[in-house]
Amino acid sequence: MIVQDVITHLETLAPLPYAESFDNVGLLVGDKTKALTGVLVTLDTLEAVVDEAIAENCNLIVSFHPIIFKGLKKITGKSYVERVVLKAIKHDIAIYAIHTALDNMFEGVNARICDTLGLKHRKILIPQNETIKKLTTYAPVAEAEAIRTALFKAGAGSIGNYDECSFNVEGKGTFRGNEASTPTIGGKHVRHTEKETKITVTYNKHIEAKLLKHLFNAHSYEEVAYEVTTLENTNQHIGMGMVGELDKAMTETDFLKHLRDKIQTGCIRHSDFRQKKIKKVAVLGGSGSFAITAAKAAGADAFVTADLKYHDFFAAENAVFLADIGHYESEQYTKNLIVEYLTKKITNFAIILSKTNTNPVKYF
Repeated sequence: MIVQDVITHLETLAPLPYAESFDNVGLLVGDKTKALTGVLVTLDTLEAVVDEAIAENCNLIVSFHPIIFKGLKKITGKSYVERVVLKAIKHDIAIYAIHTALDNMFEGVNARICDTLGLKHRKILIPQNETIKKLTTYAPVAEAEAIRTALFKAGAGSIGNYDECSFNVEGKGTFRGNEASTPTIGGKHVRHTEKETKITVTYNKHIEAKLLKHLFNAHSYEEVAYEVTTLENTNQHIGMGMVGELDKAMTETDFLKHLRDKIQTGCIRHSDFRQKKIKKVAVLGGSGSFAITAAKAAGADAFVTADLKYHDFFAAENAVFLADIGHYESEQYTKNLIVEYLTKKITNFAIILSKTNTNPVKYF
């Protein structure tokens, strides 16, 4: 195996087009064509983690957070970021970051928080915009079924719990080739009329290149007529945060105890008690203050996240109970998720869960 083989699996789990625009995801350091010796999975890539990779003979570190977030103008070892990059390059270790690409997956970071807290009937809290696209193409009637099948094979036509969805209309198409053309139907300089089927399918944006390749390979025309548009439809499986329900409603005090025990955090900062029971819970791993409004709009009784500032607690406005469990604590199970996924996909290499605690926050 090579490093790229692992990357292919990771980008099936969390396609990079769904990462937030501010993020820096993908292969950050190293050569993707190198032969793989082992994979170490971590939440953060620190020097101690690189040392652990060296000791474990792993030449690929899969990190949730990107060690390089802003551009580096110099790499002299003056900062912890520069030292990590230097050490990784020196020891020929690749670093891959998955971050918000995994955040936005239905079975990603927030699903693990829901699993830990026992939340059911889950939905995406903030669906990501412009993730669904539509392809319209035109094919000779005799080829329509083969082309539809090729598009479905590429992943098009999936809507919620249904697949192989398409809309088809028969009509007549006309075309005339010039001197440089080599038409498969008709001849040069002659207008040709062909009975055609208009085929329309929707698809998730990350498969577009693959979809068009399947279309061109299946179609007989020299010039394939097609249209691509971006839809405003809500994607129910991609986006930030989740909202779900506890089996039984809890008092706010009992809910905080539940949080503390399940998340195993040393501190929970919370808003004022509303004296209302908690049943519906919104969650968002990492810095989630931007989602307070969405949590209220979703009718959540509580919103569990991290990195809330002083004025963020005012934004609760007694409409939702806020609980800040800590950044590391909210994302701590992410590396377990990645290890479990890669272990199922790759059976001939050890996928190692980092033992290095990278939480920079300590509690007294």
